[in-house]
Amino acid sequence: MSQFRMALTTGCMARPLVWLLLAAALALSGSLIAGPACAASASSAALMERAAPPGAARLPGYLRQDNAERAKVQPGNNAPMWRGIKEHAGFSSLPYPEAGVLIQPQTHYAGSAFTSAGEAWRQSRNTVLIPVGGWLLVIAVVGLAGFFLIRGKIRMEYKPTGRKLERFTLSERVIHWTAALCFVVLAVSGIVMMFGKFFLLPLIGGALFGWLAYGLKTIHNFVGPLFGIALLLVLATFIRDNIPSKRDLAWVATAGGLFGGREGPSPRFNAGEKVFFWAGWLFLGAIAVGSGLVLDKLVPDVVFTRGVMQLAEIVHASATVVLMAMSLAHIYLGTIGVEGALEGMRTGYVDESWAKQHHALWLDDINAGKIAAQRSGQSVQAPVPMVKPKG
Repeated sequence: MSQFRMALTTGCMARPLVWLLLAAALALSGSLIAGPACAASASSAALMERAAPPGAARLPGYLRQDNAERAKVQPGNNAPMWRGIKEHAGFSSLPYPEAGVLIQPQTHYAGSAFTSAGEAWRQSRNTVLIPVGGWLLVIAVVGLAGFFLIRGKIRMEYKPTGRKLERFTLSERVIHWTAALCFVVLAVSGIVMMFGKFFLLPLIGGALFGWLAYGLKTIHNFVGPLFGIALLLVLATFIRDNIPSKRDLAWVATAGGLFGGREGPSPRFNAGEKVFFWAGWLFLGAIAVGSGLVLDKLVPDVVFTRGVMQLAEIVHASATVVLMAMSLAHIYLGTIGVEGALEGMRTGYVDESWAKQHHALWLDDINAGKIAAQRSGQSVQAPVPMVKPKG
C-alpha cells in the first residue's frame, strides 16, 4: 500500500507539470489543437486516473468501495457516488422542460461512446469538433501564408487608364461591411470560446480568461442575430449577379489565374466568388444563423431541452468553422491577394484596366451599354474619368 501511495503521489505531482509544459508548447507554437481532447478534459481526466490508477482493478475490493472507503484511500475522489448516480434514474425540481430528469438518456454523437447524452456531447466536442475544427483553421492559415509566399500578390497587368467603373454602390458597400464586421466579431469571440483555453488561458490566467470569455459570449449572443439580418441583405443584394452560367467556365478553365497564367474572362462576379456566395454565405451561413438562434432560444415553438441544445451546438460549431476557413480565403483574395480588389470595396470604384484583367465580361457588358458604368446617381454608359492617366 505504501508503494501504491508513493506512485500515486508521484503521478499527481508529475501530471500538472506535464500539462503545464503542453500548454506552454501550444502557446509558443501557435497551435490551437495540439492536444485538445486531452487538455479540454484535464480535470475530468485527472479524476478518472485517480479513480482507476494503473493496476487498481487488481486491488482487492477497489471497485466495490463506497464513497467513504474510497475517500480514505484517495481523498477527494467521489467516483463511487457518481457511478451510483449514473446507474439509477434521478430527478430534480428545476423549472425546466426536463425538470424531472437528472441524467440524460444514453446516446452517441460523432466520435463519442454510447453513454449519457451530456457525456457523449463532451466527448464529441473534445475528440471531433475541437481537433478537426482547429486543424482546419490552422491548415487554412498556413496554406494561405504559403500560397502568398510562393505566388505573391496578383499584380495589375495593364497600366491604369484613370477611367473608373462603379463596382459597388454605397448601399452595397454598407451592407457588405456590416456583414463582414459582424462576422469578424463572431469569429473572434467564437475562437476564444472554443479554443481559448488552449492558447489564452495559460497566458492570462483563469480569472482574466473567465471575464474575457464571458464578455465575448455576451457580445456573440447579441451580434449573432444582427449578422443574420445582414446576411439576408447580402443575399438579396447580390443574388442576381451570382447566378451560375456558362460564362463562368472560362474562368474555371484557367483557375482564375491563381496558379499562374492569364485569368479567364468573367462577369461581375467570377466562379470562385459565386461558390463562396452559395456554399459559404447561403448554405453555411444559413445553418450557422439558424443553429445560433436556437442556442439563443429565439426560435419559436421549440422545446429547448439539453438534447436540442447539444445538437444545435454541434451543428453550429461545425458550420461556423468551415465558414471561417472559407472566409479566410475570401478575405485574403479581397485584400492582400489581388492588387486593387480592396479599393473596389473601399471606395466603390475600380480602374478600367482592373476590370479588363479580372472581370472582362463585366467590362464588355458596360461597353455594350447593358450595365451602367456608374449605377448610383446619374447613370453613365461608359467608364467615368475619375483620374487623368499618367504619362
